[in-house]
Amino acid sequence: MLNEKETTISLGNSAISIPPMGIGAWAWGDRYFWNYGRDYDEGDVRNAFDTSITGGVNFIDSAEAYGRGRSERIICDLINSTDQPVIVATKFFPFPWRLSRSSLVRALKGSLRRLGLDQVHLYQLHMPFPPISIETWSNALADVVEMGLTQAVGVSNFSVDQLRRAHRVLIKRGIFLASNQIPYSLLNRDIEANNMFDVCDELGITIIAYSPLAQGLLTGKYSPDNMPSGARGRRYSREFLTSIQRLIRIMRNIGFKHDSKTPAQVALNWTICKGTVPIPGSKNAQQAQDNIGALGWRLADDEVATLDEASDLVIT
Repeated sequence: MLNEKETTISLGNSAISIPPMGIGAWAWGDRYFWNYGRDYDEGDVRNAFDTSITGGVNFIDSAEAYGRGRSERIICDLINSTDQPVIVATKFFPFPWRLSRSSLVRALKGSLRRLGLDQVHLYQLHMPFPPISIETWSNALADVVEMGLTQAVGVSNFSVDQLRRAHRVLIKRGIFLASNQIPYSLLNRDIEANNMFDVCDELGITIIAYSPLAQGLLTGKYSPDNMPSGARGRRYSREFLTSIQRLIRIMRNIGFKHDSKTPAQVALNWTICKGTVPIPGSKNAQQAQDNIGALGWRLADDEVATLDEASDLVIT
C-alpha cells in the first residue's frame, strides 16, 4: 500500500496526478511475446487489475499495438468493472503508411472506442519512426489536446535531441510535453549516460520507466537452468543469465534488511529512488501484489550505490 507521502505525484507539468508506480499493460492480450491465453488468461489479468487498484496503483499504460488492440479492449472491460478512478495512458504507433497528422487523430479515436472512453489522460507517440518527422507528429499531439481527446501528451523511446524537438513544437502551441517513456532498470541504465535525467528535469518531463524488471529477469526466478519461455528465452544467453546472479544475490540481501523485500520490489524501489515512475507488468494477482510491495519504503543512498556498482559488473 502507498503511504501518505507517496499517494500521488504530478505527471510532468500537467494537472494529472498519478501514483509513483503504474502498470504496464503490454502483456494484457499479447499472445506472441507474453503467451497470453496459454500461460495466463483474462481472469488472471482481472485479478492483477483488482489487486493493483486496491493497492492504490491505478495508472495503466497501454498501446494500440499491444495485442493488436486487445490490451485496450481488456482495459475497457476492467474499467467498467470498478467504481474506482483509473488513469489511462495509451500510444500511437507511427507505421510507415501513416503519412499525415490526421492519422494520429484517427488512431486515437480508435483507441478511445476500444477503451470505451471519450478522453484518455495521456496519449503518447510510441517511438520516433520515419518517414514522418517528429515535428509533424508533435503538432498532431497538440491537435488532439486541443480537440479534447487527451488531457496530456508524451513520447516514448525518444533521445534527448528528439525530446527537445518535440518539446519545442508543443510549447509553441502552449502545451507541455508531459513524459518520455523509456526502458530503464538495473539491467538497462543507458539514460544515465546520455543526459536524459538532466534534460527531463530542465523541461519538467516525467520519465516513465518501462521494463523496470527487465522483462522478469530482475525478479530472481530465472537462471541459466531456468530460462524464460517463448520469445523472451531466445533473447538472452545462458552466459548473460549467469552474469546477473551476483546482482540478484545482492538484491536479496538488501531486501532482507527491509522486512524481506523481494528482488522485484528492490528493483522497482531502485527506479523510484532514481526519480522515475516504473510501470511493471502484472499478469496475475501475485505479481501485482509483489509489485505493490515496492511502495511505502525507500532504499538508503548507500544501498542504491551498491546496486549501481553491482549492475555495472553485469555482462551486456
